Amino acid sequence: MSDQDDAYVYDEVTGEWRPASEMAAAEASAAEVRDASGNLLADGDSVVLVKDLKVKGAGQTLKQGTLIKSIRLTDNPEEIDCRHDAIKGLVLRTEFVRKR
Repeated sequence: MSDQDDAYVYDEVTGEWRPASEMAAAEASAAEVRDASGNLLADGDSVVLVKDLKVKGAGQTLKQGTLIKSIRLTDNPEEIDCRHDAIKGLVLRTEFVRKR
């Protein structure tokens, strides 16, 4: 038997000790990031905006249909980190993008 089989992790949500392999599987399924159409997103994907977005702090509006290349997933499954030519450090909500 490996150490992974014997390892247990305390689940703060349920208040129980659960096998580490079970907890890892639960975290992996909970971390799925989906776009506005329900498609699964991954690091490096390209997305298109589904509506016009006013960018706070930049004084610009990104138009519907704008292509955003090479996204990065964040800890929050509702947000993605990306770069645009005119705006650096752009974080978009997944409800406003569609996978290309």
